[in-house]
Amino acid sequence: MSTPGQDAKFFQRGKIEELRTELLAAEAKDKKYVKRKTVLKRIVANITMGNDMSPLFNDVIQCLGTPLLEIKKMVYLYLVSYGRSKPNQIHLVIPYFLQDVNDRNPLIRALAIRTMSYIPIPVVTESLTENLRHCLKDRDAYVRKTAAICVAKLYAADPRRAEKGGFVEMLRDLMLDGNATVVANAVAALSEIGDRQDGVIFKLNLATAHKLLSALEESSEWGQIYILDSLLRYVPERHSDAEQMAERIIIQLQHANSAVVLTTIKALLYLMNYMESRKLIEHCCRKMGPPLVTLLSSGPEVQYVALRNILLIIQRRPAVLKNDVKVFFCKYNDPIYVKLAKLEIMYRLARAENANEVLAELQEYATEVDIDFVRKAVRSIGRLAIKVEPAADKSIEALLNLLENKVSYVAQEAVIVIKDVFRRYPGKYEGVIPTLCNHLDLMDEPESKAAMIWILGQYANRIDNADELIDVLLDSFLTEAVEVQLALLTAAVKLFIYKTGSESAKEIVHKVLKWATEDVDNPDLRDRGFMYWRMLAINPTFAGEIVLAEKPPITTDSDRMDRGALDQLLLHTGTISSIYHKNPETFIRNAVGKALVDSPALNANSRAVLVMLPRLQLPDAPIVVPGPGPQEPNARQDPAPPVPPSKSSPEPRDATDVDDQDEGDSDHDDISDPSRSGDPYSSLGDAFKDYLTDRPQPIVTTNRQRQNEEDLMF
Repeated sequence: MSTPGQDAKFFQRGKIEELRTELLAAEAKDKKYVKRKTVLKRIVANITMGNDMSPLFNDVIQCLGTPLLEIKKMVYLYLVSYGRSKPNQIHLVIPYFLQDVNDRNPLIRALAIRTMSYIPIPVVTESLTENLRHCLKDRDAYVRKTAAICVAKLYAADPRRAEKGGFVEMLRDLMLDGNATVVANAVAALSEIGDRQDGVIFKLNLATAHKLLSALEESSEWGQIYILDSLLRYVPERHSDAEQMAERIIIQLQHANSAVVLTTIKALLYLMNYMESRKLIEHCCRKMGPPLVTLLSSGPEVQYVALRNILLIIQRRPAVLKNDVKVFFCKYNDPIYVKLAKLEIMYRLARAENANEVLAELQEYATEVDIDFVRKAVRSIGRLAIKVEPAADKSIEALLNLLENKVSYVAQEAVIVIKDVFRRYPGKYEGVIPTLCNHLDLMDEPESKAAMIWILGQYANRIDNADELIDVLLDSFLTEAVEVQLALLTAAVKLFIYKTGSESAKEIVHKVLKWATEDVDNPDLRDRGFMYWRMLAINPTFAGEIVLAEKPPITTDSDRMDRGALDQLLLHTGTISSIYHKNPETFIRNAVGKALVDSPALNANSRAVLVMLPRLQLPDAPIVVPGPGPQEPNARQDPAPPVPPSKSSPEPRDATDVDDQDEGDSDHDDISDPSRSGDPYSSLGDAFKDYLTDRPQPIVTTNRQRQNEEDLMF
């Protein structure tokens, strides 16, 4: 066995002619194949470094006749790299493939069949087909488990050949093999085939699922991951089936491998949708907590993966970590991405019982050095006040203390969240407005400036010098961001409505409306200016009822992910989708989405938000495109030519054309109909008759919402 670093000397750029000469020289007087082995190591090292060694193809494949396993491995590695780029020379290797597939050594048989599957060239695939069928029934388990993976590669290269050859059925039979590694590889191959859009649908029945669980203990870590992941393809028909399966796999939560733990949690979360026993669901939630906490003691990368998955899990099952909020307190040496993820989880787990601890921790974070972290911490304090009403007083006090530090980015974040607090608790904390006005000069970002302007306009009747403050902000109206311009426009109108008799208010609103309608290019701002101007000109009282209408208190419901989308994402726990918080079909080409499948055992709350995934269906009949083009040899020829349309029988038209036909020729209609020529929007008709605007709804807790919250708690 070579010592570490012994092969470093081979990683030097070699010339093609020198390597070819050394290979030819190694054929003579090299009984133990030492020279040949050395040259092949240099070639493989150059391939690893990215150097092109394809000109040596004919010279390297001559070494396949060597009976030494180590040499065969290096030659086959060379073929994996350059086999597909040599379609005109690959036929020279086929005899060696066929010879090695029937070798007495199972390692050589497996090596040959694996290399053939890596070369998706028709001549190789044709030779692979029959030999792969024999290898799937080989007496040696190592050959069978290698052949199982080769089926997936064959399916990727030629799906029709794989299906016609019955390889999918043979994989299904391998799931009942006596060797656990063979079972795991068969499951992995079927999962890969089933995840293709054009692949077969891979489902499990109860007997097969229990057979896979029997092989779980003897499988490797990767094998356990594949088997546990395949349980999501089993749809329980009875509550007892899901509960029994959950009891069998819950022991895997104690595994040392983080991937096995996350995959087990994914399977448990899936099976919980089909369970009836609340006691067992609570037991599973309690068992999932400690393994997730243990993952946070790993490196920062694993921590981040665990935190992103935890963020999904606690939205669906808050009981998993409801008492472990202290675990997510940030450490001084945590990377910024880990700190930001922990902050989000702390907010999610905050409730009346632990609000004081969370608030004290957030106040500490707000004095840190990292600007992004401080901004997130200050905003979390405001969100905590909105979410937990008993903590609102202390949160506002903490925000005011932070304002006194005169740090611009802290003050701006504080103003943004205090505006939301005013909406959440109307008429309760308006006494802090003078303090906010004293820090107006610190507002230099669009979002914070727009928030401060909203406060000035909304409470202009309580601020004595509101007109002066708004007038100062108007000096830079034409150069501000659109968000700030819209806020200034609305604030000026509110100021005028509150103080109708004030000459300064009249001057301000006239100046802003003139700028918005004449000097601004943004259509949203211009349209809103015209709307306000017309309302104020026609009926100022009615305009005041619209602009100053009572606003419903805001809630934290917008922070919650849609329940159906959440159930979908939880089926991807432990994958890259759980880090992006996006389904794989949205960012991976040809990926197939997952969703819960309806069955008699599916609980009512999950069925109510069930997401149906349409599967790609290919048409049975051939697609015929009308029009000129080459005639297919098997196409039916219609002897009768098409009859031209007559005036008495008009040509059928689309539904969109019917309206045009009823209206007649547009050129003549525009001239004859004066009403249309006067109104440029007359052609729209009733296009917007069914359009409904979104109206904010006040906080109303119904029995249905209470039932959903109870289900989330469990």
